[in-house]
Amino acid sequence: MQLRIEAHTLPGSDCAPGPDFPGVSGIEVAVQRKDRPAELLAPQPGDAATARWAFDCTFTPDGELRGPYVQNRLGGRFVYLSWTGRHPEEETARMFRRAKLMLAQVPPPVLAEARRRGALVARLALTDAKGHPVCGRVAPPAVEWTADEPA
Repeated sequence: MQLRIEAHTLPGSDCAPGPDFPGVSGIEVAVQRKDRPAELLAPQPGDAATARWAFDCTFTPDGELRGPYVQNRLGGRFVYLSWTGRHPEEETARMFRRAKLMLAQVPPPVLAEARRRGALVARLALTDAKGHPVCGRVAPPAVEWTADEPA
């Protein structure tokens, strides 16, 4: 089965400094490979109009998703969207924030339909209420899960 992430409303290529935050430039977002924080799938610029990723997954015998980009930690399975950028006076980009797309929050009827049709799709905005890159746990209604045909 394919897992597809379709993102919109990206925050831009720069994040201004604030209290306890030095600011970041050259922002990009990507899907992080399981247990390999430096291995990112298709980094997209933070000022893109949209971003999209697709990768293959399988189901465990008990019906949970598994794949090279599906994390499995305490609290359940999820996909990391990793934000990278450069802090002031740094030359090299590094991860500064991550968002977790919680797979346990996919409604069971949607997951069953996705399994039947071949693709599970997550649609979400990547900018939070402060105008910064979205981070932390992302669950409905911040993400909409639907079933579709593979792309």
